[in-house]
Amino acid sequence: MDQHVKQGYRMHCVLSNLNRLDVDRLDDADQERIEQARTLLEEVSLLTRPADGDGRDARADT
Repeated sequence: MDQHVKQGYRMHCVLSNLNRLDVDRLDDADQERIEQARTLLEEVSLLTRPADGDGRDARADT
């Protein structure tokens, strides 16, 4: 299986699990952490190269 497919699947699973949590039962700090994690996962691009340090997306415009 392609590495990008594996990473995408894993991120999808993590996001799905976060969305299934009953956050109403958590304290305010945990609710904030869950929301931050969801936001970060939704913004992740598999083609972003964090090792570059410049934060630019590595996708080529076609």
